Amino acid sequence: MSEKLLEICTGDPEGVLEAFKGLADRVELCSDLPEGGLTPSIGLVQMASNFLPTNVLIRPRPGDFIYSVVEMTTMRMDIRTAVAAGASGVVFGMLNPDGNVNVRACSHLLSEAEGLENTFHRAFDLTPDPFRALEEIIDLGFSRILTSGQQATALAGADLIAELHERARGRIKIIAGGGVTPENAAEILRRSHADELHASARKRITSPMKYSGCVSMGRADAIDGSRMSTDMDTVQAIRLATYSI
Repeated sequence: MSEKLLEICTGDPEGVLEAFKGLADRVELCSDLPEGGLTPSIGLVQMASNFLPTNVLIRPRPGDFIYSVVEMTTMRMDIRTAVAAGASGVVFGMLNPDGNVNVRACSHLLSEAEGLENTFHRAFDLTPDPFRALEEIIDLGFSRILTSGQQATALAGADLIAELHERARGRIKIIAGGGVTPENAAEILRRSHADELHASARKRITSPMKYSGCVSMGRADAIDGSRMSTDMDTVQAIRLATYSI
């Protein structure tokens, strides 16, 4: 088995540099990772595209993947802006209330991203019939699917990822993502046969603030100013794991 492409999901400028120094092949950019990721700033897209191929998450809010007309309009504008800022691809996914892929809505957004690398994200893991979803996503023309195999982690879902890869027969790339660590990356790839690997590779960054008061700026665990961000050493360790299979 050959080396697999490594995509690092990150949401801040230093994280992009850490992914670059850690030898990632590509970044997926998003903001607010604790919410599952939201569309990042244009400045970050411009910065990241100077270092690595950059796929931009298009998700206007947290919660479900059923979008209103005004949200869809916003997503279309975000795609245009991301492309103008240097994005090499976009990442999105829309579902119907029954959990199946919203083919029409996806088609509308794909028309804005023609010629790019388009990833259907982990909304896939909420679909009731992953094999039906696989065929619909292929027919739409997406480049890849990001999935944990409909489990909490890609390791737990490795068997389904392997079956998706087999059924895809090279028609679309399957990315294994969700709970990927240096310790389990090689096993995930061996068991899932995924084409690519997706990880956040984060560690806690301590704030240099000497006084931080007692007011939270939105997260109860961040009163001290600490945060989670991509770590070069963790990226490198996962990168090395992709060579060992």
